[in-house]
Amino acid sequence: MFNTLSGRFLILTTLFVMLAEVLIFVPSVARFREDYLRTRLERAQIASLVLLADDMIAPELEAELLENAEVYNVVLRRDEVRELMLASPMPQPVDKSFDLRQSTPFSLIRDAMARLFTPEPEVIRVIGDPVREGGLVIEITMMTGKLRSAMLEYGRNIFYLSAVISVITAGLLFVAVRSLMVRPIKRVVGNMKDYAIDPEDARRIIQPSTNVTELREAELALKSLQTDLTGALKQKERLAQLGGAVARISHDLRNILTTAQLFADRMESSKDPMVKRVGPKLVNSIQRAVSLCENTLTFGKAEEPAPSLGWVVLADLAGDIFDSERLAAGDHDVSFAEDIPTGMTLRADPEQLYRILSNLVRNARQAIVATGKPGEIAVQATETKDDWQIRVADTGPGLPKPTQDHLFQPFAGTNRRGGSGLGLAIAAELARGHGGTLALEKTGPDGTTFILTLPKEVAHAD
Repeated sequence: MFNTLSGRFLILTTLFVMLAEVLIFVPSVARFREDYLRTRLERAQIASLVLLADDMIAPELEAELLENAEVYNVVLRRDEVRELMLASPMPQPVDKSFDLRQSTPFSLIRDAMARLFTPEPEVIRVIGDPVREGGLVIEITMMTGKLRSAMLEYGRNIFYLSAVISVITAGLLFVAVRSLMVRPIKRVVGNMKDYAIDPEDARRIIQPSTNVTELREAELALKSLQTDLTGALKQKERLAQLGGAVARISHDLRNILTTAQLFADRMESSKDPMVKRVGPKLVNSIQRAVSLCENTLTFGKAEEPAPSLGWVVLADLAGDIFDSERLAAGDHDVSFAEDIPTGMTLRADPEQLYRILSNLVRNARQAIVATGKPGEIAVQATETKDDWQIRVADTGPGLPKPTQDHLFQPFAGTNRRGGSGLGLAIAAELARGHGGTLALEKTGPDGTTFILTLPKEVAHAD
């Protein structure tokens, strides 16, 4: 129980209430001592009134009066005359004197604590004002034994009362904390354990129910986290299923493309000029498709294989991409331009670089065709001492804000109907494999520009 939140709260509440009672006890016991001394002054004054009524009283009566007042002698100052009214033998000389007329809260507390921690009885003189103007000053001498006993009895009563109040208060707070905090927290913990059993089951997602603001915020945050996690797990499952399907399709497609490659090889012996011009490009395209299928079957994972670096003539690579995209554009008014320094070569995997730029150019062409308006796609390359920078720009309609937020995420970075959202994600992963980056440089109504940066250092292209 003491290791639980409610149990510790119970203990702390009891301790804090007891501490508060101690802070109350100190001034209250000082007040009790003052009242005790003033009561003895009043009793002594009453006893002295007997002597004022009759100048001569029997010694036995005088002793009885002093005993009832619990004092040894009484001195009363009246009309500027200090007179010993009642007297009896004292067991010892006066040890201390206390003037209640000049006492302060601090001095009362100090004297009370000193009396509690001084077990030896003492004879003290107490000076105060008489009640009902019965004189100017009244003084008494008394033993402190009964005073200290009365103060200890009062302290015990205060302690018992404080203990009862502490237990009752802590019990009420214990019940309140269990109902307002512990139970909702246990409910959240129970939901987390239940959700962990089957996180893909949306029925296990927590439904916020508490009215406590802080706990409700925690429940809402947990609900959002569980919702996102459930969606991610479902997407992961779909991706796994898709991966299996792609592997099977790639296997069959590789066989089909292999047959097509055999027929394409025979086209090279044709004497038709058109066939001679188009045949090599067709063979190259089929070879790339076969290589892609084989990589998919061999790798079988979400990431791409490490690039096989070599020197690539960028202008030739861009020319092959433009030729393919011109055929795909058909009758649509899409022009292609390149601004690549003559003979510029860069160190990259030719197949992977082709896939990166092909994805970018294809997306640009599809965006322009979708508008039904003329447009242009340009590839520009620059070189610094540290890297190569390739920009692919188009005059299309630009990318909407939701697409920009998830641009390089699989199945999320597309706004084109029928698009899978994989092209840019694959291109970005291939760029990272070279130690480079693929980023959106700008987009808007006047077009979109992507920038591919490839480092020259081989160490960054592992």
